[in-house]
Amino acid sequence: MNVRKIIGWNLRKLRVERGLSQERLALAADIDRAYVGRIERGSENVTTDTLAALAEALGVPPAELLIEPPKDAREPAPLASGRKPKAG
Repeated sequence: MNVRKIIGWNLRKLRVERGLSQERLALAADIDRAYVGRIERGSENVTTDTLAALAEALGVPPAELLIEPPKDAREPAPLASGRKPKAG
């Protein structure tokens, strides 16, 4: 797996674990939502500044986005579509 794919895989995994949409993550990292999608697909060559901004928005060290997933790991599932119900 190449580095762009590793970053994208980890980004999607962490984003979904935290229940964040691509749009919310993009807002938190101050980048374009479509850019987040391209990063997750492994089609963008991310700068270190962008990597740091995404890691900060996710609350992880940047190095966590560079860890190669196990060979038998399943691709992270997408979030359920639609808006979340309002609390209370």
